[in-house]
Amino acid sequence: MMKWIPVLLALFLSACSGTPRTTYYQLPAGDTRVSSDAVATNAPIIWVEHVAVPDYLAGNGVVYQTSDVRFVIAANNLWASPLDQQLQQTLVTNLNNALPGWLISASPLGQQHDTLNVNVTGFHGRYDGKAVVSGEWTLEHHGQLMRHGFQIVLPQGEDGYDALVRTLASGWQQQAQQMAKVIARLN
Repeated sequence: MMKWIPVLLALFLSACSGTPRTTYYQLPAGDTRVSSDAVATNAPIIWVEHVAVPDYLAGNGVVYQTSDVRFVIAANNLWASPLDQQLQQTLVTNLNNALPGWLISASPLGQQHDTLNVNVTGFHGRYDGKAVVSGEWTLEHHGQLMRHGFQIVLPQGEDGYDALVRTLASGWQQQAQQMAKVIARLN
């Protein structure tokens, strides 16, 4: 009986070493400075009401497209917090930085504000080494609705989930910059 203990111990240790490690990812927030003139009482206000993602992106796993019709949701490479919340938070930060003199918020502030809603349809890596950020955004400005679609496809500089998340964050930041250019022309 004693001679089986080392074998059982070896089997136990080898089983433990084969367990995949779970890694959690958070989109980098970028620079969180807000200029002091953004808090002026007459500053235009935008409420980022909602950033929606489809069901396949709403889970915990980072998504990777393996063919033109197949998507894989990672089991061990997970978002640290819900993706829609991360996208909303980073969008607010990026718009605040891109629109000095404006106040961008994830909650309604006062009676007079514009309302921004974003529907993200793609936020994933792809089999050809590229990252996809796509969807549409709608802005209600003084009672009028404006809708703009977007699709950004960026090459991933390196392999791996770290590089994929950084590339996706870069694409999301580029989209925020494009939104800011349109919004800045409104005033």
